[in-house]
Amino acid sequence: MFIKNVNIVLENKEVFGDVTIKNGIITEIVEKGKVDSKAKYLIPGFIDVHIHGSNNFDAMDAKPEAIEKMALSLIKEGTTGFLPTTMTQTIENIEKALEAIAVYEKNQNPLATEVYGIHLEGPFINEGAAGAQPKNCIIKPTIELFKSFNAKANNLIKKVSLAPEIEGSMELTKYLKENNIVASIAHTKANYQTVKQSIEAGMTSLTHFYNAMTPLHHRDIGVVGAGLLHNELNAELIFDKIHVSVPAAKVLLQSKGVENMILITDSMRAKYLPDGGESELGGQTVYIKNNEARLADGTLAGSILKMNDGYRNLVNDLGLSMVEASILASVNPAKQLNVFNQVGSIAVGKKANLVIIDKDINVLQTIINGKIAYQQ
Repeated sequence: MFIKNVNIVLENKEVFGDVTIKNGIITEIVEKGKVDSKAKYLIPGFIDVHIHGSNNFDAMDAKPEAIEKMALSLIKEGTTGFLPTTMTQTIENIEKALEAIAVYEKNQNPLATEVYGIHLEGPFINEGAAGAQPKNCIIKPTIELFKSFNAKANNLIKKVSLAPEIEGSMELTKYLKENNIVASIAHTKANYQTVKQSIEAGMTSLTHFYNAMTPLHHRDIGVVGAGLLHNELNAELIFDKIHVSVPAAKVLLQSKGVENMILITDSMRAKYLPDGGESELGGQTVYIKNNEARLADGTLAGSILKMNDGYRNLVNDLGLSMVEASILASVNPAKQLNVFNQVGSIAVGKKANLVIIDKDINVLQTIINGKIAYQQ
């Protein structure tokens, strides 16, 4: 495959040129000059490390075909890799979901977004910061229970979101670090001192930053303050401008820089469903209105954000270049999952997981392993 006369978004610059792909691998990048404002853009495929559902399917459906249907919808927004994300449910329901994801991962559809592992969000969270997660299913973490979960998942769990202040969290965090699994602070009422201890234990991430965590206060800066202060923690950002306002995102960017942020969708099954309808999350009815997904009491129930829309918001509202936006949407998630040697940027020797977009960041074509998986 030859992709000619496009603006290529490399890891550190934009150039105009051509890309050659053989057997699913990028074999040559020819730089022919400066960016052409009339040309299309070639960017690295997005990697969504936190996504529950899409197109009326959910990671908790506990069916391999549900994961495939999700994966087939995500190619439309330029996502080439993802972590199906579970949520707080009964142990039995979580295990069934993990088993189904593992079954699909072994025999993936080659023309769908690739499953790079699983993100376990909950059930190890604080009831006081549960958000849309069912409180009656919250439990304390143990290493034994996590091992059982990961066995059901065929050792695919790559990221765990948990509250550091609850009993057993620090021990589990240390275990996760030893096993190269990302431990992420989430749904928490922790104070600053507890966050500091959790960093020492091995926490490296903040789940949907600002949301469901203790806010910044001048006497105890809480989880938000700790996140802004400590670059040992990489912050997930749902940038739909609903979960996090533009000024709040600017504060985060100014504090952490593009190197320490990851764009996520945290989308649920209502993504791609018509506005004004109803959906479901963890057995709870979700109402879709004005691009927002909320429970009956008004609680935000995940998002219906598409990755290319989040990317566009990074460029238009935060003033990021395409290179910088791709660091949040592709480079950093690939690094977090230890797959940056294969994906996450456009480089010779890497997999051809690529997206062609127009200047308005509409997805025109999604390429997975050198094959066209989606064409507008």
